[in-house]
Amino acid sequence: MAEQLKIKLSIANRVYPLTIAPSQEEGLRRAAKKIEDMISQFEQNYSVRDKQDVLAMCALQFASQVEQKQIDKANVSEEVQNKLSALDELLHKHLSA
Repeated sequence: MAEQLKIKLSIANRVYPLTIAPSQEEGLRRAAKKIEDMISQFEQNYSVRDKQDVLAMCALQFASQVEQKQIDKANVSEEVQNKLSALDELLHKHLSA
């Protein structure tokens, strides 16, 4: 079994002990840092003091970013597929002429 790492992450003034694979540490620490930064931003810009409200706003922000990336990826994939189809059609016309 792979060796596990015990870390503690602080989010919204609470400490969360985690046991993780070493390869996950950097990503989790970066995510916790982003959450902390976003909490500070929401508290400063919107005068929100309730941590639950701030965390809900953070969760919504992150979830919307994930969803938007999936939408953008699907749009790019569709656009690439359309261009490939047009190129394929052009090649068939050119080769059959």
